[in-house]
Amino acid sequence: MSDSRVEALARVLVEYSVAVKPGEKVLIQGSTIAEPLLKEVYAKVLQAGGFPLMMLSLPGSEEIYFKYASEDQLKHVAPPVKLAYETYDVRISILAEHNTRSLSKVDPARVVMQQRGRTELMQIFMKRAASGTLRWTLGPYPTNSSAQEAEMGLSEYEDFVYGACVPDMNDPVGYWQRFSQQQQKTVDWLNGKSAVHIRGKETDLKFSVAGRTFINCDGHENMPDGEIFTGPVEDSVEGHIYYSFPAIYGGREVSGVRLWFEKGKIVKATADKNEAFLNETLNTDPGARYLGEFGIGTNIGIQNFTREILFDEKIGGTIHLAAGAGYPETGSKNESAVHWDMISDLRDGGEVTLDGQTLYRNGKLAISL
Repeated sequence: MSDSRVEALARVLVEYSVAVKPGEKVLIQGSTIAEPLLKEVYAKVLQAGGFPLMMLSLPGSEEIYFKYASEDQLKHVAPPVKLAYETYDVRISILAEHNTRSLSKVDPARVVMQQRGRTELMQIFMKRAASGTLRWTLGPYPTNSSAQEAEMGLSEYEDFVYGACVPDMNDPVGYWQRFSQQQQKTVDWLNGKSAVHIRGKETDLKFSVAGRTFINCDGHENMPDGEIFTGPVEDSVEGHIYYSFPAIYGGREVSGVRLWFEKGKIVKATADKNEAFLNETLNTDPGARYLGEFGIGTNIGIQNFTREILFDEKIGGTIHLAAGAGYPETGSKNESAVHWDMISDLRDGGEVTLDGQTLYRNGKLAISL
């Protein structure tokens, strides 16, 4: 039996998130495990007059790649992929995990080598996205593997995913249009502020966002959404932070992460689990030890940690900081092959102030709009 929520999500992704126009070239990426959603997205792109190209992967192919690839193969970027990143108008990625732990035993050095090989690809993507010549979005397809990570049954997880992405089945596009308008009021309050101070459990961190732009994450580049972010001034970060949720990167879970900053650089990084992987990833390139993003989770409909960053960075009452590449549209100048979001819960005693004015207290907005 087909699920009408799949069609509704495809409609939101194509008609709202990237708003495909006639004649545009659209790259669709994802695993075949997400076949129902991929087909709906494909159909919606055609109906919108776009020219879709499906670039699909098979469940388990990443495991084979990291098992057999030589150093040259790890560094290689296929020319058609680079050409698509350089020339396509729209990119729609569908996130669907066959096995969320499939790469947990891969040598971190091999993952780092692959990331270094994709540095130019990351730079092309970031610059084109910032200039507006490439529109992109990422949407989820619920699988048993992701449901297990979230400690839910599949039907419960499907309700969670579709409830976060399509909370109004009668008007799925209109919902996100209204959300965008409301959140823009907070963005308007933030823009022009300079000094950020985050306090919480084992956390006392200060940095500048002077001259940087806050972005309204309203369902265009991620679905679901509910986030406001910017790029910290690279050399301004001072202090220390504890990440209350596990930090997950490349299928590897790192828990109990604590970072110390001096003049913007992560000078010390510890973890209760997988500390070696943490530091090896931060040593990928010079930019990986600087922050590229400061984000505030605003989606009060997402309250539970699921081990999927697409949802977890949006949890209302949390903040996240990304080590590595920044988004040029924020004014960030940090470049890296890494972009690793790490989340801190502020719902129990945390506080965020900007220029001495309290924005967040105990995970709730403390400003009147």
